[in-house]
Amino acid sequence: MNTLIKLAGAGTLALAAAAAHSAPIVSLSALGETTTSVAGATTIDFNSGCGYATCSGDFQIVLGSASGLYAQPAGTNTEYLTVPNPISSGSATFTLGAESDYFGLYWGSIDAYNSISFYLDGSLISTYSGSDLVGQFANGNQVNFSSNRYINFDFGNAKFDTVKLTSTSFAFESDNHAFRNLATVPEPSTLLLVLGGLLSLAGVRLRKVQ
Repeated sequence: MNTLIKLAGAGTLALAAAAAHSAPIVSLSALGETTTSVAGATTIDFNSGCGYATCSGDFQIVLGSASGLYAQPAGTNTEYLTVPNPISSGSATFTLGAESDYFGLYWGSIDAYNSISFYLDGSLISTYSGSDLVGQFANGNQVNFSSNRYINFDFGNAKFDTVKLTSTSFAFESDNHAFRNLATVPEPSTLLLVLGGLLSLAGVRLRKVQ
């Protein structure tokens, strides 16, 4: 009996670990959209610096375009992030400071050699190249909205805490990064407890009035 319980417990833990590291559902916003529409998400627009808990690696925050180095994402005219800085290849890592279940970014002039990776506690969850996400439109076009897209990564019941952007050539441009920290999203059980408490207080007040 004890052996069966232990095996069942181990299976449950294995399933939980698998769920925690499952790949997100990826979706593309409508052509021309440059920001997230996800409720509760925090947006970093890079107009006041990096904005993440920590930022490291080969990146710059720039404005405009520099021939052969980086290009302003289509439809924007403010500061944005470019990787690398400005060598021919490199990567940058950004930690969120908390576990999150959603990430989005406006990815400019998407190239096949650009990639985005997600980590949780130092372990890789998933990686996507530009061509994985937009196929033939990962051609570096600087003005076509098919090659400049807002991309959403929904982790559902899973989570991540670090994002890594990599480019093996010039360059990975992005703006309006967005993420939703789980710490700011009340769990259903918490909401039910709060609601129950409020109903109890209301009942006490009604009894006093009667």
